[in-house]
Amino acid sequence: MLPVFIWIAIFIASLIVLVKASDYFTDSAEKIGLYFGLPAFIVGVTIVAIGTSLPELVSSIFAVLNHSSEIVVGNVVGSNITNIFLILGIAAIIGKKVNVTYELIHVDLPMLIGSSFLLTLTIWDGVFTLPEALLCISGVFLYLVYTLSIEKKHKDTEIKKEMKGFLKKRKKLDWKALIVLVVSVFFIYIGANYTVESVINLSEALSIGKEIIAVSAVALGTSLPELMVTVSAARKGKPEMAVGNILGSNIFNSFAVMGIPALIGTLVIPSSILTFGLPMMLAATLLYFFITQDREITQWEGWMLVIFYVFFIGKVFSFF
Repeated sequence: MLPVFIWIAIFIASLIVLVKASDYFTDSAEKIGLYFGLPAFIVGVTIVAIGTSLPELVSSIFAVLNHSSEIVVGNVVGSNITNIFLILGIAAIIGKKVNVTYELIHVDLPMLIGSSFLLTLTIWDGVFTLPEALLCISGVFLYLVYTLSIEKKHKDTEIKKEMKGFLKKRKKLDWKALIVLVVSVFFIYIGANYTVESVINLSEALSIGKEIIAVSAVALGTSLPELMVTVSAARKGKPEMAVGNILGSNIFNSFAVMGIPALIGTLVIPSSILTFGLPMMLAATLLYFFITQDREITQWEGWMLVIFYVFFIGKVFSFF
């Protein structure tokens, strides 16, 4: 095994790769979405959300192949908690106030709540089977089809106005943006993969259990793309992409990141996830639902979410 200081260096290098790759990914995804006449929120819940969820999906597939399927649910539950408590919190703090122009209450937030509760029901018995996996995969297809079709019939005047502005400015597709998108996804995967690997090795060197690593270190490592993309979007004044990215990523995690690896083998659900991680994920999802009802996430609400994340990590490592 490599010395601890080498893994620390790998972790820092991987984090730098994630920051730069995610920044390029945000810009290229928006350009492509602009060409197709999609609002920023639609870009967030489709291209950006799925792209930034690739590390969770790939690492979960590798976990099943390595006969460590308990890592999958820890990764999903931990990532969903991290996305809402830490990432949304930081985005609100940096942006000071995030105003959401999209009418989330129509379908998107209920879909988020539904995906979390479906995940809860499917893993409650300690096993995630193939039929349950197919059910979840059908859920993510349903959500993506709805999201891609809604802009044509949405009745919200603000969204229609935004769409008209995008369509007027739509130009010829920049193939450089498409190349940058593909290359940046590759580097996001590389950066996230080595970040997770370095964190796991550092944790093993400190004798930290596998389940704790999955729900905390692995979840945080694979959520770093969401963090970088969301923070970048918030700084550039694109709150719809920041909020949509988190919402879409959580739905994608609950449906696809759980469902696709289960096509390879039955997933085992550790009892520790059921007793603490799962209730925390449900609490985070419900809190997300309530604070976005007024289409505004304030800086103070951002600090509150970060405090919840600190509590979560503290309980996982028995600091509290």
